[in-house]
Amino acid sequence: MAESTYSHIRTSFRRTLGDEGAALRHERLLQWRRENTVTRVEHPLRLDRARAVGFRAKEGFVVVRVRVRRGGQGKRAIIAGRRPKHKGILRMTLAKSLRRIAEERAQKHYPNLEVLNSYWIGEDGKEKFYEVILIDPSSPAIRADPRLEWIAAPVHKGRVHRGLTSAGKEGRGLRWKGKGAERMRPSRSRNRRDERRTQTKVIP
Repeated sequence: MAESTYSHIRTSFRRTLGDEGAALRHERLLQWRRENTVTRVEHPLRLDRARAVGFRAKEGFVVVRVRVRRGGQGKRAIIAGRRPKHKGILRMTLAKSLRRIAEERAQKHYPNLEVLNSYWIGEDGKEKFYEVILIDPSSPAIRADPRLEWIAAPVHKGRVHRGLTSAGKEGRGLRWKGKGAERMRPSRSRNRRDERRTQTKVIP
């Protein structure tokens, strides 16, 4: 059975992740580091993935590449006497994923657009790179499309900041439903806080 065009695109991108594509990957990362944090691109790098998450080559769609620093937050050292574990400097991991942060930065850069979805395209030792798909809700081509007109409704304004994108729903624990998912909502971090708050020390 013949492979589709998107299968060849997927295979060629996976080759850049191995040893045979190290030179091309290194050249790409060098170029991406020199560019701005949010850079608009003409065409998606991973067309197969972009199409799978909703991209269409039509008026009203915008694709941007976003750079996000890897790792947790950096906190200033507290000049006071307390234990290092209580200083709140180490292991300060964000509750949001880096992909969700990339979407929010793209939304902040293009306030008149709405984030549809995003996907990973590369990373190095310091940063991760994502491509974010945005839609212009005021575009006549978007409003005339029955599959996309929903995003023009006022209820979807600023959807990325309310955790309504795919990355936002995953961080809020909405990927797990049914038995065994009782602690996933309203969010995993919230349930961990409630669990620590109700813990009691048993004195023998």
